[in-house]
Amino acid sequence: QILYLKPPWTLENLLKCYKKHWVAVFGYVVPRGLLSTIECLYKHLCTGKTVDSSTVGLLLQESKKLLHAFSSRSDYNGVLPQAYAAVNKLYQTLTEVRGALVVVSENAVCEKMEAMTPSLQTCEEKKLHPSFHIAQENRHQEIWSVLEGVWNTINLYSIEIFQKLNPNTVTLTAKSSFEEAFLGLQKLLAAVNDIREGISR
Repeated sequence: QILYLKPPWTLENLLKCYKKHWVAVFGYVVPRGLLSTIECLYKHLCTGKTVDSSTVGLLLQESKKLLHAFSSRSDYNGVLPQAYAAVNKLYQTLTEVRGALVVVSENAVCEKMEAMTPSLQTCEEKKLHPSFHIAQENRHQEIWSVLEGVWNTINLYSIEIFQKLNPNTVTLTAKSSFEEAFLGLQKLLAAVNDIREGISR
């Protein structure tokens, strides 16, 4: 009755309502610090700015964080788990694509380096390729992003599993959620193995 903007909402309207009613309403439902998540989403999604893949990854992680916070209150008739699964799938797809691009880039760099003669492997020649150092720094950020994503997903799935194992909270939908979490953990295991192999290389 006192809502800032009446439905139906666009994403922009929804985020505006979050900000407008955060102190009086939403801050009592989820941690107040998540207001920064709302502001981050609004800044990048509702101002017409173009975003790169790193920013997209950040926005997906922030979205997952917000959805998970609200999941402690309710599953909203099953809508919230579906939304979380969709966002998580987008994030996994983005991670896989970025990982594939990095592998292709690394292979190209290796081929170029193998094609060089020893006479070109001097300090002076290396100074002519600053982009290589930039690529290395970006690679470090990529690795950190992947590790953080793995940790966040493991944490969320673990919470989901332990909640389902609690007899007091088991519902008729527990089986599908548990299976989904189990399959997700199997994928994470493969991702962690890939990361370990990459680090060892």
